[in-house]
Amino acid sequence: MRLELIKRGNPSKTFSIFSPFIALLLTFVTGAIMFMLLGKNPITGLYTYFIEPLIDPWTREQILVKATPLILIAVGLAVCFRSSNWNIGAEGQYIIGGMFGAIIPVYFNEWDSPLVLPLVMMMGMIGGALYAYIPAILKSKFGTNEILTSLMLVYVAQQIVDWLVRGPWRNPAGMGFPGTKDFNESAILPSFYEFGDAHYGSVFALIAVILAWFFLSKTIKGFEINIIGETPRAAKFAGFDVKKMTIFAFLISGALAGLAGIAEVSGSVEKLDDKLSLGYGFTAIIVAFLGRLNPLGILAAGLILALTYIGGEGAQISLGISDRATRVFQGLLLFFVLACDTLIHYRFRWVKTVDNISGTKSGEGT
Repeated sequence: MRLELIKRGNPSKTFSIFSPFIALLLTFVTGAIMFMLLGKNPITGLYTYFIEPLIDPWTREQILVKATPLILIAVGLAVCFRSSNWNIGAEGQYIIGGMFGAIIPVYFNEWDSPLVLPLVMMMGMIGGALYAYIPAILKSKFGTNEILTSLMLVYVAQQIVDWLVRGPWRNPAGMGFPGTKDFNESAILPSFYEFGDAHYGSVFALIAVILAWFFLSKTIKGFEINIIGETPRAAKFAGFDVKKMTIFAFLISGALAGLAGIAEVSGSVEKLDDKLSLGYGFTAIIVAFLGRLNPLGILAAGLILALTYIGGEGAQISLGISDRATRVFQGLLLFFVLACDTLIHYRFRWVKTVDNISGTKSGEGT
C-alpha cells in the first residue's frame, strides 16, 4: 500500500481564502499543547505571545520595526515565487544590501549632504540585486538549481560581512568589537519621532506593498509572471521569455531584500556589525506563503510574524522558556499553511501494489 496525492479538479475557493486563518488557529492549538508539555499555563503562554505585545506602546513600535524587513523581503519573494523561481537565499541578498549601503558611510563618513541617504538606500538595493543576479544567471544560462545556489550564497555573504567588520572596516575606536564606525547623521534613516525606534523603512515597506500589488494585478508584466508560474507550457506557447523573466524576478526580489538590509543597518543599528544576519530572509518565506503571495496579504502576515518575535522575547523573560520556542511557532505556522494549501488542492488516495507476472509492481487505486 502507498499513499498518493491526486490533484483536485475544482479546489474550494472558500477554503483557499480562509486557509491562512485555519493555519493560525491550528498554530494556536498546537502552541497551547506545547506550553502544557513545557509545564506552563497555555492561556498565559498564548496571552504573553500574542496579546501582551499589542498592549504596550513600546512593544507595538518594536513589532513595526521587526515587520519592516519581513514585509520588504517577502514582497520581493512573492514576485519570484509567483514566477516559479524559488529564491531561498533572500537572507544573503539582505546581508549584501546592508553591506553595499554601508560603503558610503564607511569611506565618506564625514560627507554631510541631503544626497547621502538616497544614495545609501540605492546602493543597498543595487547590492541586493547584484547578489540575486548570481543564482538567476546560473539558472537561466546553465539550468542550475536556484534553490541550492541562492541558499549557499547566504553563507558566503555572512562570511564576507563578518570578515569586513572584523578586518578592513572595523572601527579603530571600537575597543576590538566587530563593527564599523557609527554612521554620519546624514546617512541614518530618520525615526518617526525623537528617541523612537520605528523609522521610515516602514514607509518603504508600505510603498513596496502598494506598488507590487498594482504591478502583479494591473500590468502586462505582472500577468506574464502569473502565467509563467501557473502554466509554464501556455507561457511558452504565448512567446513569453522564461529566462528573461527569471532574471527580472530575481533582480526585483534581490533589490527589495537589499533595501530591507540597508534600512535595518541605517535605521535600527546605525552601523554595520556582525549581527546583521537575524534570519529575516528565511522568516520572510513564511510571511510570503502566509500572505498567499499577495502583497496585501503579506502586509498582514509580516505584522503577525513580527508579533511572534516580540511575543517570543517577552515569553523568554516572563515564562522562562527558550528562544527556540519562537522558531517552533514560526515553523508550525509555515507547516500548517502548506498543509492547508496541500489539502485544498490535492486529495489523498491509497494505492495497492500488486505483483504482476514479470515480478514488477503495479498500482491499483482504492
